[in-house]
Amino acid sequence: MRKPVVGVIGNAYRIENRFAVQMVGERNLRAVAEVAGALPLMFAGEPEITDLGALLDAVDGIVLTGARANVHPTRFNTEPDPKHEPYDIHRDEVALRLAEACVARGVPLFGICRGLQEMNVAFGGSLHPEIRELPGRMNHRMPRLENGEIHPDPEVIFADRHDVALIPGGAFATILGCDKIRVNSLHGQGILEPGGRVVVEGVAEDGTIEAIRIADASTFALGVQWHAEYDPQLNPINRALFEAFGAALAARHGRVA
Repeated sequence: MRKPVVGVIGNAYRIENRFAVQMVGERNLRAVAEVAGALPLMFAGEPEITDLGALLDAVDGIVLTGARANVHPTRFNTEPDPKHEPYDIHRDEVALRLAEACVARGVPLFGICRGLQEMNVAFGGSLHPEIRELPGRMNHRMPRLENGEIHPDPEVIFADRHDVALIPGGAFATILGCDKIRVNSLHGQGILEPGGRVVVEGVAEDGTIEAIRIADASTFALGVQWHAEYDPQLNPINRALFEAFGAALAARHGRVA
């Protein structure tokens, strides 16, 4: 029997500062394959390459992954600042249109880190380029050594760092079976104002929005600010999210097969 297929968005990179490539972190692919029970299919975050209609005809769900690049500020009526680069305007074009299209067509959608931010902007929300600069906020960026270099140990980088309070009775609380979780944190940009259909379901102890759903979506349409793809094979919170995503994929796959 054919497995459900999940489109996983690519990010623009240059190798040796010469060769343009599209890249996807392997942990995203493994999470889809090993926990959601689907076949991951990488697609380009480049509108000249990726036909969104054809993509959505070919897949049973979409994952909008994390990425180093920030969503370009002009997407939410803010002036860009070089200190908040890099940007990936081609991925913006694909991801924002795709988020709306998934919800409109009933295609399961899972946004992770940048993906959550893209979902918010797609539905009219705004972002802050450095959430830690807001009064009372913690530093949500990845841990660094005293000399400023990124910590070399992935287990330190992706360790759980703060709590998230979930809305009782919401989609996340229902999936996870609790009202408080603890998550990792590796982001600078974050949600400032939620979009019109964006329902905030999880908030960090400093007020940072960490979990959202899209109101009135007919299927899974959730976003998380943390990197749920890092360890869903072992972490029960992240496993439950990818399993719920997988159940939505299987349901859609069964309807359209």
